[in-house]
Amino acid sequence: MAMMRLRREDPRVVGSFRLHRRLGAGGMGVVYLGSDRRGQRVALKVIRPDLAEDQEFRSRFAREVSAARRIRGGCTARLVAADLEADRPWFATQYVPGPSLHDKVAEEGPLSAADTAAIGAALSEGLVAVHEAGVVHRDLKPSNILLSPKGPRIIDFGIAWATGASTLTHVGTAVGSPGFLAPEQVRGAVVTPATDVFSLGATLAYAATGDSPFGHGSSEVMLYRVVHEEPQLYGVPDALAPLLRACLAKDPEQRPSTLQLSMRLKEIAAREAQGLPEARPPAQRERVEQGLSPERHTARYTERNTQGRAAGASGAPAPQRDRVSRPSAPRTGGSRPGGPRPPQAHSRGGGAGTAGRGAPSRPGSRTTSTGRRPANPRLLRQRIFVFVVVTLLVALGITLAQGLRG
Repeated sequence: MAMMRLRREDPRVVGSFRLHRRLGAGGMGVVYLGSDRRGQRVALKVIRPDLAEDQEFRSRFAREVSAARRIRGGCTARLVAADLEADRPWFATQYVPGPSLHDKVAEEGPLSAADTAAIGAALSEGLVAVHEAGVVHRDLKPSNILLSPKGPRIIDFGIAWATGASTLTHVGTAVGSPGFLAPEQVRGAVVTPATDVFSLGATLAYAATGDSPFGHGSSEVMLYRVVHEEPQLYGVPDALAPLLRACLAKDPEQRPSTLQLSMRLKEIAAREAQGLPEARPPAQRERVEQGLSPERHTARYTERNTQGRAAGASGAPAPQRDRVSRPSAPRTGGSRPGGPRPPQAHSRGGGAGTAGRGAPSRPGSRTTSTGRRPANPRLLRQRIFVFVVVTLLVALGITLAQGLRG
């Protein structure tokens, strides 16, 4: 992280901490590098003087401190001390050495698929702890992720809020960074853990390409694209593109959970590090891309099948040859609703499962108890034996008849 010398107007001591360098400045205040009497280094944020009298900003600052106290996890900076009643409220967290994800990509270029997936897996796991504490970050972006030697760390919970809260802003405005906000934040709707999943998807797309998935422009243009246009994932590795597209779904219900995201990214990171090809079945990849868990996907498939059977029952009677019952499980390679059925579905005797369930036979079919399994070796031998015996008996009868006539 880039450090700058203290300016003339900067304080030299805050609380029990001595300040050494400026680490950066944001919309709420200035962050300093400080240390306590034992030499422990901290990142200390002090609210700007012009905002110290604004009760809304004091409230947001208090929420940041409250959120930091509630979160327990290795992916966030630990809260060390705070003073919310000071003339200029401040709080100090454990100092995290290392560049931000934004600076890393800006200086060295996009990350590999393996590195992007590994960072995403760690961040997803960290968000699990954040959300379990009942907190939504609401401003996850590359500059709020520090790449420390021990792994990525999420910082700046300045606009974090309890799960289920709406944006505390004026009508027509949104809190956060354009290009990394979720559509529900732009609309001023309720924020949920899925809001952070969207922001994380946009952040990982930036890590993999060096650019925002919604391009560049004014705040109004960026916010419009977030709500109405699809993300541009050109340049995102094929191993990551479907998963990131699922994270960037407009509907929060269609996004994967942080736990699902963490598990999937760990798989991708391990596979990419070893140079292995994609081994996930296409049907499962489609479920992840759509942001659906296997259980929800199965429920939707069952519902569609049930509706399809009901619609077929209410229509005109099907031809006699189409009354063979179909299995309800999906076929490998996908189904073709309304298309011609495979020839084997009309074979005499049907499938083994149909015979075992006592399905009604078709009118006029000439099936016997032995005709169900023609490939059984024992039945085949019995048929050959009977055929030979009958043939011999017929030949013997013909011979005897000719002998009697002579």
